[in-house]
Amino acid sequence: MEWLMHQVLNELLSKGRPFIIGMVHAGPLPGSARGSVEDINKVISEAVDNAKALYEGGVDALMVEDFYDAPYPKVRTDPAVVASMAIIVKAVREAVGIPVGVNILRNCGIDAVAVSSVTGASFIRVNALSETVVSDQGIIEPIAYNLLRYIKLIGYRPAILADVHVKHASPLALRGVDVVARETIERGGADAIIVSGEVTGYPPSPEDLLKVRKVIEEPLIVGSGVTPDNASTLLGIADGAIVGTYFKIGHKVSISRVKELMKAVMGIKKKI
Repeated sequence: MEWLMHQVLNELLSKGRPFIIGMVHAGPLPGSARGSVEDINKVISEAVDNAKALYEGGVDALMVEDFYDAPYPKVRTDPAVVASMAIIVKAVREAVGIPVGVNILRNCGIDAVAVSSVTGASFIRVNALSETVVSDQGIIEPIAYNLLRYIKLIGYRPAILADVHVKHASPLALRGVDVVARETIERGGADAIIVSGEVTGYPPSPEDLLKVRKVIEEPLIVGSGVTPDNASTLLGIADGAIVGTYFKIGHKVSISRVKELMKAVMGIKKKI
């Protein structure tokens, strides 16, 4: 269970520059309000095509997320969504030669571990691991205890990338982002911290990144809003970024946009 066991994070950190995790926005999936069984083959095909475009553009890893399933459940999703995500993640892993992670919205970390365990995915994203937040799904409570117990039960340990002050939500308790980040590592079992802007596509403030950077040694990841224009500022502080919105034109990944960001990232050196 130790941090050093997570080879995927060591691999990403060894690039000598900030790493980029490209988002594969999948869905809508069967079992969600907008999905249907009839469309699943099309959804799989589109996810694989976007994964290949991200891979060709040069990203370092991928994360598959049921982005188009909104509105989302809180902590456990429909079994058909879990089954669909397993099929999609397996197909994506077979199509690319880089690490793949899983995020099942809104805070379905246990479902993400289940998908990871049968597909060999390397990491998961958890929106509320150690922090209670108020969101459009209502009050979402942290899942660290149940998540780590499930990981022990199933015997598969993906790296846990955990949000603090997660986007599309507000913390129920007004505690500093640095305090929450440290507790999410020390008490929640996270392997990396994600700091995002207020909503999808919005960057976090450099001030928040600096606060977190000063209290954790583990990887710090920008969770939204990175573009070629702000990459040097944000990734001069953080170790890497998760990028989805910028890469897309409509629902399709633009290879030229991926390459443009990766070119901007190549020369960045950390300022702290």
